[in-house]
Amino acid sequence: MNGLLRVSNVTVRKRLIFVLLFGVIIFLIIDTRLGYVQFVLGDKLTTLAKDSWSRNLPFEPERGEILDRNGVKLATNQSAPSVLVVPKQVENPIKTSRLLASVLNMSEEKAYKHVTKKTSIERINPEGRKISHEKAKEVRDLNLKGVYIAEDSIRHYPFGSYLSHVLGFAGIDNQGLLGLEAFYDKELKGEKGYVKFYSDAKGKRMPGEADDYTPPKDGLDMKLTIDSKVQTIMEREFDIAEAKYNPDGMVGVAMNPKNGEILAMVSRPDFDPANYQSIDPKVYNRNLPVWSTYEPGSTFKIITLAAALEENKVNLQKDQFYDKGSVEVDGARLKCWKRGGHGAQSFLEVVQNSCNPGFVELGQRLGKEKLFSYIKNFGFGQKTGIDLQGEGTGILFPLDRVGPVEQATTAFGQGVSVTPIQQVAAVSAAVNGGTLYTPYIAKEWIDPVTKQTVKKQTPIAKRKVISEEASKQIRYALESVVAQGTGRNAFVDGYRVGGKTGTAQKVKDGKYLKNNHIVSFIGTAPSDDPSIVVYVAVDNPKGTIQFGGTVAAPIVGNIMRDSLPQLGVKKRKDQIEREYQWLDKKLIEVPNLIGLSVTELEPLLINLRLKASGKGDVVVQQSPKPGEKVKEGSTIRIYLDNKDGASD
Repeated sequence: MNGLLRVSNVTVRKRLIFVLLFGVIIFLIIDTRLGYVQFVLGDKLTTLAKDSWSRNLPFEPERGEILDRNGVKLATNQSAPSVLVVPKQVENPIKTSRLLASVLNMSEEKAYKHVTKKTSIERINPEGRKISHEKAKEVRDLNLKGVYIAEDSIRHYPFGSYLSHVLGFAGIDNQGLLGLEAFYDKELKGEKGYVKFYSDAKGKRMPGEADDYTPPKDGLDMKLTIDSKVQTIMEREFDIAEAKYNPDGMVGVAMNPKNGEILAMVSRPDFDPANYQSIDPKVYNRNLPVWSTYEPGSTFKIITLAAALEENKVNLQKDQFYDKGSVEVDGARLKCWKRGGHGAQSFLEVVQNSCNPGFVELGQRLGKEKLFSYIKNFGFGQKTGIDLQGEGTGILFPLDRVGPVEQATTAFGQGVSVTPIQQVAAVSAAVNGGTLYTPYIAKEWIDPVTKQTVKKQTPIAKRKVISEEASKQIRYALESVVAQGTGRNAFVDGYRVGGKTGTAQKVKDGKYLKNNHIVSFIGTAPSDDPSIVVYVAVDNPKGTIQFGGTVAAPIVGNIMRDSLPQLGVKKRKDQIEREYQWLDKKLIEVPNLIGLSVTELEPLLINLRLKASGKGDVVVQQSPKPGEKVKEGSTIRIYLDNKDGASD
């Protein structure tokens, strides 16, 4: 019995020791774990806990500003606060919704749904989004629990419809929706900031916990290739043309042919980006210079000419061509625009006169393979790659479906479909020495804080399409078109403008419309060293003869006349002399009127008009300056003062 008891005691002691050891081990494990949690995971777990307690009030970044090449602001931001609600912190939902509804001009029912919604943070949209500072103050003065005012901004376009299709617009959440705003949204939008406050499980703010603030990171400013001076001139001329012709639409593009930089771009009808919701989407979704496709007409002849010169298929001065008014091609009769034809002419005169049969001849000399090879090499039938949405590709005849007639019509710009930007890029290559560039508009991206350039776009040369020698001949031929041919209405004294007219019938349901044309002109200047290419197309101008030389050429001439001095281009002396026709107004040199008395002016101004201002009887200032050439009948502005105040 004693032995059994002794065994039991030993067993008990062993069991106690085992339990004790086991308990010590468990304690050590727990202690180690607690230590690990306390000292190793402590910060992490605290952060996670705080995240579970936290509520973030967003602070929206400002979109990057959009500037022209000289720093003129084209798209900026205006402060516009927004109302946010933390529903769990709202103490009296009925009262809160009633007061918010009265200030924000919304129904109490809708406000109540917002302030009682089962969510951590609720935006009052749209009534509480991007409100005025006066409204924000009214909300703030209500001193409502759970209602906050968050910093926000709204996009502002200071020039209204100016450059609207290029800039595009941003939505209520500052997201780019159209144009450059959408194309470069990633660079412009920035990163959100926030104020973080802490709340308990019931949503009440936790006492003793300081708010955390993470500032927003504003988007990059974007500098464009656009020159607002050139853009303003083009917009002005389009305003005048719209009032005069009431067209269905208008297109304008100005580009630096040396690098592909777009200097101006206009599409009419246009719109105000700040009010895009009220505009027909067909208006703002169609940026015509890059989207629209149509038959180019005679402006396309420049490409045929370039191919013929590069392949040595024509000598402009020596080769002769007889135009009888039409040409037969595979049973089809292709007419010249001039009834009866132009008769005997050199091929330089063929270009000057825009003679269709002459260009049919050039197309035949090239053959369809060579002709279409150059057309594709100049970039037609494919996107140019401009940094804008919605670019079209145009339409070319498939080579296996090109017969003699298709080859002939293509040579003078009929039966093909191209975009305005394709034409501008191609003609720029034809006159710049033969290099095809990718057109582009975004030039630099700038840090809004440091004002340092963080990224820059350089010109993209795609390929060499013709030689410098062929390009030189094209420049001469195009200058002669303006000085002595169909483009004479684009002539600008001293600036050696070259160009080509275009008049194309519009197609609807597979048929050409009558008395409904797209008239165009593409010009380049100065011809010895082109600094700008300007393309203008007018869709169905009313109340006029629908010719490119009549409608579009004068618009381009006016744009060239005023833009070239702004670009720092000096006048040339070796300009081809203009040939005058009986309807043309001659250019007259402006006499020096400064220092003359009123009585001395009359004999000097037989073919000019005067517009005087000031008090006195002596001319002290005049515009245009002495020596400049103006059209017969133009107005000379003078300022009169007394003799003592007269000066040069």
